[in-house]
Amino acid sequence: MLVAGPLFYIKTRPPYHKKLNHFQTGLVIFLHVLVSAQATTCPQNCECSGLGRTVIVKCVNKDLNAIPQPLPLNVKTLFITGNDIPHLKHDAFPQSLDQLTNLNLSRNKIEVIDPFVFAKMPSLKQLDLSNNRIYKFSPKGFSTNNVLHELNLSSTLFNNSFIEEISALVRNETLVNLVRLELSGNGLVYLPEDMFTSLPNLKTLALRNNSIVNLKNGTFKNLRLKSLDMRENSLKELSNATMDDFDQQPGISIQLVNNAWVCDCNIEDLLVWLGRSDAVLDKGELSCAFPDSLRDTRLLEVNISELHCPFYKDMKSVLQTSYVFLGIVLALIGVIFLLVLYLNRKGIKKWIYNIRDACRDHMEGYHYRYEISTDPRLTNLSLNPEV
Repeated sequence: MLVAGPLFYIKTRPPYHKKLNHFQTGLVIFLHVLVSAQATTCPQNCECSGLGRTVIVKCVNKDLNAIPQPLPLNVKTLFITGNDIPHLKHDAFPQSLDQLTNLNLSRNKIEVIDPFVFAKMPSLKQLDLSNNRIYKFSPKGFSTNNVLHELNLSSTLFNNSFIEEISALVRNETLVNLVRLELSGNGLVYLPEDMFTSLPNLKTLALRNNSIVNLKNGTFKNLRLKSLDMRENSLKELSNATMDDFDQQPGISIQLVNNAWVCDCNIEDLLVWLGRSDAVLDKGELSCAFPDSLRDTRLLEVNISELHCPFYKDMKSVLQTSYVFLGIVLALIGVIFLLVLYLNRKGIKKWIYNIRDACRDHMEGYHYRYEISTDPRLTNLSLNPEV
């Protein structure tokens, strides 16, 4: 560059800051290329589609024993299924996957899920962990500001005793945005008390194909369910408190077919409720499993006069049996007592003789003092000091 002066021209160099700007621009371009390359990298043994925009990654039946790395940073849907990944450690997903909304980890033989495994997925809405064998699921697996809407835990637990792990997870108040929860096929026998109270937005709850015998009072209290699937369980009756909870949830749809309903006097309130409520979609298909006289009879066709209470019916025979048993016990106690007396007869005899002798000596002492006090001669003798 030439600068004109009054007498001469001076040749100058470009300003230093312009050179710096060129360097910064080059650095930005380099980093952009590097990040773009990382964002479009497909993990080994996986299939990727949609590279350059929102990516779908599939790692299906690849015999993986860990989450493949590196994952594209712009992955939106991730399928890692049919592998052998027993332990999801806290760094299983080390990078922040901001665009990931759908994660499927089914059929991976997962047993343990550490804290913060899903913490770097701020947009995750659907998580499928079905068909695993989990026995430890950290309640801190999710971040507190997650937006998870659907959680599939069907056939997930190692066995039904680990329902407390899931109960602790859903009661941790980190899944407040959860809308759908699936717990079907886990062989559950019971549901922990107040298990769902920390899920205010829950709309769909699937509990199909378990072995739940009864529902504790307050299990569904303060929920706003729209769909409840409890088909193929072992329910015998529903308590009044449970039916009241259902009445407090307008628009709820319930499925209860294929349960072991016991048609005795305890089910009378359920029959009345089914008659007045439209909440149970399959109420026309519900049938008695017991007693034999009403087996396969539709609940809506059962006449209340046909319901019997075996407890009251058999009370007389039960009492008679109890009295007989009590008599046998008392007789046995008497025999044992007599046997003890017989075995200790010598000691008891000696003890009785000792008591008799002691009583005799005591009475003789009283008799002697009485004779002295009643004999006038001895009395005068004791009163005359000169004698």
